[in-house]
Amino acid sequence: MYRLRWFLLGAASLIVIAMLAGTLVLWNAHGFSAREQPTAVETWFARIARSAAIPAGARTTVNPVPNTPQTLADARAHWADHCAICHANDGSGDTIMGRRTYPPAPDMRLAATQRLSDGELFYIIVNGVRLTAMPAWGRGSAHDEQESWKLVHFIRHLPQLTGEEKAEMKKLNPKSLDELREGQEEEDFLKGKDTHEKPILHHHR
Repeated sequence: MYRLRWFLLGAASLIVIAMLAGTLVLWNAHGFSAREQPTAVETWFARIARSAAIPAGARTTVNPVPNTPQTLADARAHWADHCAICHANDGSGDTIMGRRTYPPAPDMRLAATQRLSDGELFYIIVNGVRLTAMPAWGRGSAHDEQESWKLVHFIRHLPQLTGEEKAEMKKLNPKSLDELREGQEEEDFLKGKDTHEKPILHHHR
């Protein structure tokens, strides 16, 4: 009974502290604008919530996909085509989309991400993170799981990404209509076509 009383007192204290911290965050907030940078308290709570949301079994799950050059090549192409729009090719999060989400996309080369276990990274990729811009990518198929495990290896590789790899990834990034048009014009020019040539009008008599 004595231990239960202390447990309940501790739990109540934690709830009060959380409520006070939440009140402080809301008091200093400027509406719901995503232009604001998360406060230190928000960042701390978000990391605690993320950690608590990941099942203990997921943390200790071992990556079943071998870390080979082909694995990294596959993951690099996948990342460039699907993930770089928010996280950037180098994992810095320094993109238009990444900077404008709330919270902003993290620099995945830093310790806050790199110290997570392989199982934690996999769980986040598959299930996403609530109240952030990180969606859930898992659809339950064996192929999707394998691709997600490959991405875990690539995330580990981000701090050692080379200039050559970044250049290769840039070619694989999704292109806008303007970029596609510009690329086609360059290709036509190299082939000797006059991209500014006016079409010939045929007059029928």
